[in-house]
Amino acid sequence: MSTGVERDELVQYLDDYLAIREWEDSSLNGLQVEGGPTVDRVALATDAALATSSLAVDAGAQLLIVHHGLFWGQPIAVTGTHRTRLAALLDGGVSLYAAHLPLDAHPEVGNNAVLAGLVGLTEQRPFGCYGGREIGVMGRLPQTLSRADLAARLEALLGTPPDVLPFGGDSLNALAIVSGAAAEMVPEAARAGVDAFVTGESSHIAWHIAREHRMNLIYGGHYATETLGVRALGDHLAERFGIEAIFLDSPTGF
Repeated sequence: MSTGVERDELVQYLDDYLAIREWEDSSLNGLQVEGGPTVDRVALATDAALATSSLAVDAGAQLLIVHHGLFWGQPIAVTGTHRTRLAALLDGGVSLYAAHLPLDAHPEVGNNAVLAGLVGLTEQRPFGCYGGREIGVMGRLPQTLSRADLAARLEALLGTPPDVLPFGGDSLNALAIVSGAAAEMVPEAARAGVDAFVTGESSHIAWHIAREHRMNLIYGGHYATETLGVRALGDHLAERFGIEAIFLDSPTGF
């Protein structure tokens, strides 16, 4: 049975492993809420919300790690729903740690690296410039797929049927991936010469852009494409520190 790890040791490891300080991000990455001093059970979720905070408390976790935290760039008053979310964590003694862009781009447990590995991309290289750094992955499929075949594979991996804008050819060999909301990267995908671009969230404006670039644009779901990193990070922490890691599923439908 795990005797746990000191919270500050675990936070320092996460800061270093995810290279938190190397990223310019609207998210306040790192420790956002300080709870108890020792962690033997860590919960992981895509979003910091009252639902996931309550689930973490109920599960007896001492640390909740999320992709979308509670603090984004500007000061926010501790009132209303923000107060309620913080109170749930503080009253439950649960620390909150957020990793946004660092968890998109991480080469091992990042959302995009994990999905690229699950799809089986070969000849992988960075793709998708955001804030001066590349956060996504591009590469070649292990064999030529049709749009329908790729959509079926993504549905099996992500648990939700993707929305496909079929504006390119039907023989897919090269693929680019950027999780979350990255539909504005369609022109970059076209310049990279890929046959399809997979992202998470749909965009009204991107419909015409994808059509004009003759690009297959596939929306796998913002939530679904960004469950992968926290799951992989939980597995990594469980193996490294011998602590229990649990994923808290709270889908939004987007």
